[in-house]
Amino acid sequence: MADIFSEDFLIERPLLQALKPAAEGPPVLLIDELDRTDEPFEAFLLELLSDFQISIPEIGNISASEPPIVILTSNRTREIHDALKRRCLYHWVDYPDMEREQKILSSRAPDVPANLSREVVSFVHALRDTDLFKSPGIAETIDWAEALIQLDKISLDSVAVDDTLGVLLKYQDDIAKIEGSEAARLLQQIKQDALAGS
Repeated sequence: MADIFSEDFLIERPLLQALKPAAEGPPVLLIDELDRTDEPFEAFLLELLSDFQISIPEIGNISASEPPIVILTSNRTREIHDALKRRCLYHWVDYPDMEREQKILSSRAPDVPANLSREVVSFVHALRDTDLFKSPGIAETIDWAEALIQLDKISLDSVAVDDTLGVLLKYQDDIAKIEGSEAARLLQQIKQDALAGS
């Protein structure tokens, strides 16, 4: 009878797969939103990044013949342990500028009219300058523009903004802070800026 505590019965998940050699070169392991994982996983990942191996008590250590390229992302919802951060090169990815975000929106939601697209991006950028618990990301920009299209909007107005803020903002405190007079103020500001720029 075969020993069930052997590699024959081991299900290889992404971390273990990243230690296996590949003909194309070192494997690439992407761990998205590490800050949303639990701390035991972070400790487990630390061994992988320190020694490029995984310890399995019943089998032993499985080591990489060639270290994988590991990419970690974090949205800073919680602090990552210093020991893990020391093993990483850090690169901050900020929100794109308005021109770049406009291009992203146009490519991902081509049915959004150009005028509405400009207003959406301008409004989102104005929101990001506001003190919010969670600023809207690019995904929310795209989702919001598509929601406005479903409502047959070709331009932003106060009612549409208030009715759809939940697409942009994911915390009730942020919605309560912006809806109504603050949303109207931001909307007036971006429309005035558009007139001044034309």
